[in-house]
Amino acid sequence: MAMQFYASPEQIMRDRSEYARKGIARGRSVVVVSYAQGVLFVAENLSTTLHKVSEIYDRIGFAAVGRYNEFENLRSAGVRMADMRGYSYDRRDVTGRALASAYAQTLGNLFGESGKPLEVEICIAEVGTEPAADELYRLTYDGSVQDEPGFLVMGGQAEAIATLLKDRHSEAHTLAEALKLAVEALGSVGGEGGAARKIAANQLEVAILDRARKGRAFRRITGNALTTLLDPPAVPGAKEEPAAAEPAPAEPAAETPAADESAE
Repeated sequence: MAMQFYASPEQIMRDRSEYARKGIARGRSVVVVSYAQGVLFVAENLSTTLHKVSEIYDRIGFAAVGRYNEFENLRSAGVRMADMRGYSYDRRDVTGRALASAYAQTLGNLFGESGKPLEVEICIAEVGTEPAADELYRLTYDGSVQDEPGFLVMGGQAEAIATLLKDRHSEAHTLAEALKLAVEALGSVGGEGGAARKIAANQLEVAILDRARKGRAFRRITGNALTTLLDPPAVPGAKEEPAAAEPAPAEPAAETPAADESAE
């Protein structure tokens, strides 16, 4: 009769956590920031059809890193839950906090009961009437949920990217300023020899929750609109101001001949 190897529950949970963390760290990062006009999602994504950032409901967005098939199933379940709650009760009853709680319960159950944990980390963001009212929730593979004020980073070298954002992020930023900062933060890691990378517009997935938009606040930014935000064109006809000319040295004053002294 074959004997089963014994492993303590603590060791099993540590192994599952390590497995999930390694899977998430292999993915490309996602940055979510709150800015003056809404909430911005920026993800490094070479695919144009497999999205890391999506809409959940009217003013709620979803972002994720890790295994695509796993977080796509979570996204679909969240959309169904939000639609059902909004249809059964009222659209105002669908909140980011309620969705985050439901995701936390699902992830926690799967982490404790299934043989393999989900290799995912997700963000639920709800845009408010002002930056201070925005809600950003980070949910990890084990069901832990954190309320992140202002910004969050998931996947890849998240700690290094978050350090740069912490020093320079401001809720007063415009969309262009917030986007440039997020792209700069994403490009600050992963270069050869620790050098910064330049990420092209076609390597990015960008979307926002527009604070001023009524009803569905989610919209994607692609193509020329994204390129213009990253690299605004020069104003036609604008000329650079010439450098101020150095003042010419003053000419020496002409010597005035001394008056002849009168003879006594």
